[in-house]
Amino acid sequence: VQLVESGGGLVQPGGSLRLSCAASGFTFSRSGMSWHRQAPGKERELVARISSNGAPLKYADSVKGRFTISRDNAKNTVYLQMISLKFEDTAKYYCNSAMFSNYWGQGTQVTVSS
Repeated sequence: VQLVESGGGLVQPGGSLRLSCAASGFTFSRSGMSWHRQAPGKERELVARISSNGAPLKYADSVKGRFTISRDNAKNTVYLQMISLKFEDTAKYYCNSAMFSNYWGQGTQVTVSS
């Protein structure tokens, strides 16, 4: 199982980013996927979850209306579109497979700063 996150960066408040997670080593189309984040000194938290067929299942209250999770099963990739970014969105973002929840990638850093 391999999960490779990308797309993070430095962005000003109110800005946007789209994160990608390329998955391999398992049957991606059969697995629910999720995005999580961890800020310094805080526990990792669930950001969003999507079903195997692309139905968004859950968003953290703090990101509802600003973040959108989606997936492309043909590309074995899950995305997180983030708009109206806030300082408190600063964290390292990770994707995760519901089938292999013990596996984590390196994450991608998102820093919201003016």
